[in-house]
Amino acid sequence: MKTFHKQKEETAEQISSGNYHQALKRIIDFTLDTEHVNFYRKTNLFLKWFDSHQHSEEVPGKLTALLSEVTDQLQNKEPVDRHILTKMIGWEKKHSKSFTLGPMNLELRTGEIAGLVGENGNGKTTLLRSLCGELKADKGELYYLFPYTDAYDLRSKLIYIPQRTPSWKGSLIQNLLFTAVSYGYSPDEAVEITELIIARLGLREFKEYAWKNLSSGYKMRFELARMLLRKPKILLIDEPLANLDIIAQQTVLEDLRQIADSPFRPLAVVLSSQQLYEVEKNSGQIIFLKKGRQQNLNAHETGSLIVEFETNEGITELKCKLSILPLHSLEQNGSTFIATFNGDLKREDFMKFSLDQEINLVYFRDISKSSRVFFLK
Repeated sequence: MKTFHKQKEETAEQISSGNYHQALKRIIDFTLDTEHVNFYRKTNLFLKWFDSHQHSEEVPGKLTALLSEVTDQLQNKEPVDRHILTKMIGWEKKHSKSFTLGPMNLELRTGEIAGLVGENGNGKTTLLRSLCGELKADKGELYYLFPYTDAYDLRSKLIYIPQRTPSWKGSLIQNLLFTAVSYGYSPDEAVEITELIIARLGLREFKEYAWKNLSSGYKMRFELARMLLRKPKILLIDEPLANLDIIAQQTVLEDLRQIADSPFRPLAVVLSSQQLYEVEKNSGQIIFLKKGRQQNLNAHETGSLIVEFETNEGITELKCKLSILPLHSLEQNGSTFIATFNGDLKREDFMKFSLDQEINLVYFRDISKSSRVFFLK
């Protein structure tokens, strides 16, 4: 968890380096942290000014002043303690005669992103629907460790965004305003906070669109905006990176990480994805499912080096060169190779050896501690 003061320093540095759009994202987060309509309004007014003055020499000064004003409001606000929000103990769900999910044992904490990975048909969607209360257990316990008044209030705090969401009727902004008012915001506050969340997720130019005119990636973002207006404790998202290019994937994950890690409004995020490496990089916890069973991610940590790489050399030539090293196995999948080494060989040793032997590496990754290893078995 980054502290509030660290986040403030990083935002000031972004302004100094001219990275205004990233700085604005964090200033919007700070503005939302104030939970005060006057500051919502101030930041929205700046956004409207910024639309036509992005290249003005006044931008850094105005951004710095806004950052100072908003963060001064937060100086005496107590950060939220990070604690366990929900816990599964020995939880099992029989999905069909031949498939059972579990037993699951896991904990989700405020401020944490948990990446849910595994091949298709291994229970990821079933787990997400179970965590949000849609499916009941056949065995085991599921505890929600945060205050709620009744079943409706609990369900409001458990937000599940499926991979395919129902279409919206009417303009997107009107749908979001309706959601904001429905979940307790006054009409004036609803307008300001909806505009802020739209801006935070890069949706301002699309807010008057109809649902049918959006790409699948932007539909997911609008669904996320609607869910954030409900002030969730736990956000469960099924394949949010599907149909996004690599830049969009990284942007979405970074946005989710920053939103989850708010010092004053943290929430837990569980997202399923096939984009293993991007999810691992941004997650505090990885939940790996294989044939419905939760895998122990420490089980394969034998100390051996396992590398994934690509080269234009053939497997026969590679085996000959790598035989000098303590090579345990070399597997090929298309143009990608997976090499496992015995002993205490380090990745630096492998890289130096590749240079010495003139092995032309066009891609390389140390997957010794990655859940990628489970896909090999």
